[in-house]
Amino acid sequence: MSITLRDISKALNISVSTVSRALTDSHEIGEETKQRVLAYAKEHHYVPNRMARSLKVGKTRSIGVVICSIDNSFVSQMLDGIDQVCAESGYQIIIMQSKESYEQEQACINLLHASGVDGIMISPSFQTTDFTYLKELQLQGFPVVLFDRISEQMTAHKIAANNLSGAYQATTHLIANGYTRIAHLNSNANLITTAERFEGYKKALDDHSISYHEDLVAFCDTAQHIDQNVAKAMEQLLKQQPQAIFTATDLLSTKVLAYLLEHKFSVPKDIALIGFSNSDLAAVLNPPLSTVRQPSRQIGEMAAQTLINLIKGKDIGPAETILLDTELQIRKSSGS
Repeated sequence: MSITLRDISKALNISVSTVSRALTDSHEIGEETKQRVLAYAKEHHYVPNRMARSLKVGKTRSIGVVICSIDNSFVSQMLDGIDQVCAESGYQIIIMQSKESYEQEQACINLLHASGVDGIMISPSFQTTDFTYLKELQLQGFPVVLFDRISEQMTAHKIAANNLSGAYQATTHLIANGYTRIAHLNSNANLITTAERFEGYKKALDDHSISYHEDLVAFCDTAQHIDQNVAKAMEQLLKQQPQAIFTATDLLSTKVLAYLLEHKFSVPKDIALIGFSNSDLAAVLNPPLSTVRQPSRQIGEMAAQTLINLIKGKDIGPAETILLDTELQIRKSSGS
C-alpha cells in the first residue's frame, strides 16, 4: 500500500500541513525540512492523490498542450522539453492535436478548459487567424502561452525560433558558395513563421545586391496532397533554372530532396539545397542535407516554464516575445 501524508507526518514528527507544503515546494518551509520530507516520500514511494488535492486547492496540476500534429521530429522534440519541465515541477500534460484545423483547435481548447487544466500552451494551426476564443480565456484570468507559431494578433507570452535570422543565414550561405539564382519554396500557410522565413530570404538577397525574382519563389499547400503540391511547385521553379533552393519547412526540405533525386538531379552538382529541418536523419540522407536547425527542445522548456510561472502567480513581467537563435548545419547538399 502507498503511504499517506499522515504516515509521513507521523514518521518525521511534523504536522500534516508541513508535509503537504514541503511536497509542493512551498517557500514557507525551510530547505532542510523540505529535503527530509522529499527523501522520505521518495524512499517509501509516496504517490500524491491528485483528485483530493484538486478539490482542496482548486488546481489540477495539469497543463493542456495543443499542437498541429505529433508526426514530425520538430514537434516531438518540443514535447520532450515540455514534458521534462512539467514533470520536474509536478505537472502532468494533456496533449491534443489540431490537425491544422481551426475548428478542431477550438474543440481542443474547449475540452481542455472544461476538464480543468490550470493553463494552456498552444502552437496555432495553419488556419487560425482569429484568436478571440483565446483572448476570452485570458480575460477570465486563464493562463495562455503561445509557442513555435506565434501571432501579433494576440498579447501573450510567446516563445519561438528566430525564423527571419535562420532564413537569412541559410540564403547567405548559398550566396557565399557562389549561387545567385536561388529559388525559395515555402508553405502557403497564413503564419508569421512563413512570412518571416520569406523575408529572411529576400533580405539576404538584397544585402548582397542580388535581384529578387518573383518567378523563383513558390508557395504550396503542405496541409494536404503534399506530394502533388510539391511536384507542381518544383516544376514551376525548375523552369527558371535555379542554381540552388532554400526550403522553409521540415516537410518541404525532405520532399524536395526526394523529388530532385527521383528526377535524376545531382545534388549539389546540378542544384544545391538547404532547408529548415530538425530531423536527425538529415545527416544520413544522400547527400547529407544542410539544414537550419531550430532550438525545439529549448522552445518547449521555456514555454512550459513560462506557463507554470503564470499558473503559480509569479510576477514575470508584461507579455513578451522571446526568439531563440537557430543553428546552421552545413552538409554536402548545399555545395562546398
